[in-house]
Amino acid sequence: MTTASDPALDDLAALTLVLAKFENRRILCVGDVMVDRSIYGEVKRISPEAPVPVVRITREASELGGAGNVVRNLAALGASCAFVAAIGDDAAGREVSNLLARLPVEPYLRVSRHRETTIKNRFFSLDGHHLLRADRETRAALGPDDAADVMRAVTSELLRAEAVIISDYGKGVLAGDIAQAVITAARAQGKPVIVDPKGADYGRYKGASVLTPNRAELAEATGLPVDTTENVVTAALGLCRQIGVGAVLVTRSGEGMTLITIEGVVHHQAAQTREVADVTGAGDTVAAALTLALACNASLPVAMQLATVAAGVVVGRHGTAVANVQDILVALRQQGLASVEMKVAERAEAVMRVSAWRRAGLKIGFTNGCFDLLHPGHVSLLRQARAACDRLVVALNSDASVKRLKGDSRPVQTEAARAAVMASLASADLVTIFSEDTPLALIEALRPDVLVKGADYNRATVVGGDFVESYGGRVVLAELIPTFSTTATITALKGAPR
Repeated sequence: MTTASDPALDDLAALTLVLAKFENRRILCVGDVMVDRSIYGEVKRISPEAPVPVVRITREASELGGAGNVVRNLAALGASCAFVAAIGDDAAGREVSNLLARLPVEPYLRVSRHRETTIKNRFFSLDGHHLLRADRETRAALGPDDAADVMRAVTSELLRAEAVIISDYGKGVLAGDIAQAVITAARAQGKPVIVDPKGADYGRYKGASVLTPNRAELAEATGLPVDTTENVVTAALGLCRQIGVGAVLVTRSGEGMTLITIEGVVHHQAAQTREVADVTGAGDTVAAALTLALACNASLPVAMQLATVAAGVVVGRHGTAVANVQDILVALRQQGLASVEMKVAERAEAVMRVSAWRRAGLKIGFTNGCFDLLHPGHVSLLRQARAACDRLVVALNSDASVKRLKGDSRPVQTEAARAAVMASLASADLVTIFSEDTPLALIEALRPDVLVKGADYNRATVVGGDFVESYGGRVVLAELIPTFSTTATITALKGAPR
């Protein structure tokens, strides 16, 4: 089993490029549609008939729920969406039709006389506290005629679809052989299938590309403990191999997500830090964003990143909410700014982070310098250094240290400014400042696997080289771009006409 490095939210350009491809991607969603009704009221007294609050209803709002919320998210993200579901011949079914008519979606709704349309009624106080949920639903499997009609619609829509979402809420549309029939038909055409599963029998999802259970659903499906990360990975990997799915993405609420592939590669993605207002529908947002990213040929880890950010947006909103591309871009920019700040660490914190990376089996690189005015030579050095390791620590001389080395006119930029610039580069994973004239004490504290300096040094003059090699590390001399230097830049600026 391999634990891969966490995908970093620092390559905004690459993530933005994936988001830009979302528009008009054709996604087929099949599943259980319902009405999510939110009922808000004033609570000022207890009923004289029973010890329950009396709610004076002031307003109501209805949205598409279940698979319908997946469709809402797909539409918000710019996708072209086909939707296959079943409804009852009732008022709630007509409400579903009316709500879908407001979206840029092509629905096929099988109207069945043998079932009622599911309604979830959620009661809230005016300040947003959840008081009660009351459901009306049918859980029975579709009858033969209804099932055959649903599959005809699926087969027709598959021709244009780039990916398929199966949104199973256990209301019968995907019961029996239907889920497996959809997966088989889609995989035969080379279309990825993402399943938001339900129940204990995941054998129905054999051959799917990705399953997206939450932690409780994973426990129900496997009968295994999921209380720790290690147990989550064990349960998910066993599930992958037992039913032959490409990967399992486990949503873990405040702990983020864990992705496990059938090959045993594990990726962890931390949750996006924000105040949680309502988790309703977050799994639908994950399914929609993940599927769209995969339809754009993004890797699974990148798709998980975008799904995590999208979920972070909707949990910060009340009710059954959606996220659009602009929401995700704003959140990415905010996260990018936060990640820059987090990259800069004092020596003690740097030692702890490097130790954690080493325990995860990652190779640690180290380079140092004043990096006063960043130029292409610096960028090239850092790129080469990062290519030689899994995590790169960049150590900056403090202002006092630079002044002792370069003279009273230096540095041009303060250590705080230089650290901020360095932390904004994707090649730098950790930035720390040392006050000594050489970084030897810092190298001894961090014990890097790779020590990188420019080729203007030779092996004998690299500070810390002997120490690193003493425990099996190596020294790398990076190729220089000779026409660039900070001193030359400063000299040119001084000679420039005012």
